[in-house]
Amino acid sequence: MSRSAKNGVPDLRTTVLAAWRTSDRVTTDLVRAVPLKLWRAKVPGEPQRTVGSIAAHFHNSRRNWIRTLGAPLGVAVPRRVDHRTVSRRELATALRASGRGIAALLELGIEAGGAVPPTRAYTWRNLPLDVGHVLAYFVAHEAHHRGQIVLIARQLGQRLPRAATDGLWQWSSIVRVLSTSKR
Repeated sequence: MSRSAKNGVPDLRTTVLAAWRTSDRVTTDLVRAVPLKLWRAKVPGEPQRTVGSIAAHFHNSRRNWIRTLGAPLGVAVPRRVDHRTVSRRELATALRASGRGIAALLELGIEAGGAVPPTRAYTWRNLPLDVGHVLAYFVAHEAHHRGQIVLIARQLGQRLPRAATDGLWQWSSIVRVLSTSKR
């Protein structure tokens, strides 16, 4: 993490983007680790949904936010994935694109003085657009759905591999990997 030469305070851009990339990596690693049998499993109590469709929601939700807040400001909008048919591999590729799009939104906000500029398409208006709230929203949203996937796996007696569940919390090791690799 870079620090300002003046006061030793962590650089906001570096810190915010690193936090997003870590959360993004946790989500993508979980998607890659879901066994195929579980990926296709129906969600208890919601027979129209599968674990794969919940996972697809990660990307499609990101895409919608990028379309709403970023497209009018020049951020490329990734393609939507079909929540009924997307494979783990296809979704991991799509998450890479939408992860970059969310990072671009955060960068726009930082460059604009700390808040993502509102667009005409942003009609929902219940998410404050300061960078801190935008980051917190995306991290919380994805953590919620990661938790759903873990719980559904347990309900179905198909526990996830230990490395996958440990990976939900091993952020320091993820930061080390991200800091030594080009994403």
